[in-house]
Amino acid sequence: MTKTYTVSQLARLAGVTVRTLHHYDDIGLLKPAFTGENRYRYYCEEELLRLQQILILRELDMPLAEIGAILDAPGFDRLGTLQQQRERLDAQAKRYAGMVRTIDRTIAHLKGEGAMTHEELYSGLVDPKKQAEYEAWLVEHYGEQIEQDIIRSRTKMAGMSEDEQAAMMAELKDIEDGLAEALRRGLPPQASALDPLIERHWQWVAASWGRECPPEAYAGLADVYEHPDFRARYEAIETGFADYLIAAMRSWARRQD
Repeated sequence: MTKTYTVSQLARLAGVTVRTLHHYDDIGLLKPAFTGENRYRYYCEEELLRLQQILILRELDMPLAEIGAILDAPGFDRLGTLQQQRERLDAQAKRYAGMVRTIDRTIAHLKGEGAMTHEELYSGLVDPKKQAEYEAWLVEHYGEQIEQDIIRSRTKMAGMSEDEQAAMMAELKDIEDGLAEALRRGLPPQASALDPLIERHWQWVAASWGRECPPEAYAGLADVYEHPDFRARYEAIETGFADYLIAAMRSWARRQD
């Protein structure tokens, strides 16, 4: 006889809440195999495998609506999908392991327990494939002209000394910390009181581009910041900071007309 699980048993087994399973049922993402005469929901192995896929895709930051579309698509290949997911996660695990080694070497270096070259400071921290994908996304969405901006910016950064690059990133952090504090204090992103910080950010952008940054180009950069990678970076600074920075940039640019 096929083993079955009630909703509470499956919740404990999978490490989710009963409310989550009820929600998945309500939106049609994970239906029980059947409902008993006692009105309990019962789940079998097919539902357990589907829940595994849901949880994997959620960990990969995929919205529930997209998960449902993938799992319900004609010809969905569960085994093939799992193999692809394993390859992706294995690549990420190797990259994270490299980052951990770099961090460990840096800690040892700062403690005076080991030497470290400046090149080793950045080992494993930049994913070339991800950078290439991001640059391709920019060209696709904003035209070939931005490709020249990417090359110019890359050349500008490559020509800077390590101290100059460090100073530039410290300036950006100081600006972003100031704007995040304004968000926490409840200052609207349209407030002119933000102008000194936004103008520093505008000047920083121009410096990183290696050319002038007209207000309309700065507003266009705010559109670029809608990219999920930028959003993730800014939300890590402060919840709501992505929308806050984008709104502040656009508001400042409009006031320059």
